[in-house]
Amino acid sequence: MMFRAGLAVLAICTPAMARDAGQFTNVSPAVRAWFKSVKSPHGVPCCDIADGHRTEYDMRKNQYWVPINGNWMPVPDDAVLDNVGNPVGDAVVWYSIYGDHVVIRCFVPGSGA
Repeated sequence: MMFRAGLAVLAICTPAMARDAGQFTNVSPAVRAWFKSVKSPHGVPCCDIADGHRTEYDMRKNQYWVPINGNWMPVPDDAVLDNVGNPVGDAVVWYSIYGDHVVIRCFVPGSGA
């Protein structure tokens, strides 16, 4: 059990391998800098522009929900970033998938929130 817990912590703390295959060529330097600067409330970088996914979202009983791979999931309260600005306007979610487990690292609401 301790071994599994250790692996889970290691997987969550390991940065995701983002890939820029040229799809971010036309991103402005200001937006690129914002993606690189966003950090979770715990001070951990959310990652980079290739890791953030623009998303729709819903509010259910004072909690954000986002669709990931077609399944609506609750956003943990400690992943919500309200005071980091949002130069893209749309909501952005950063998450990792480990097997069947999805870990939402960060979420920035859309500017209409």
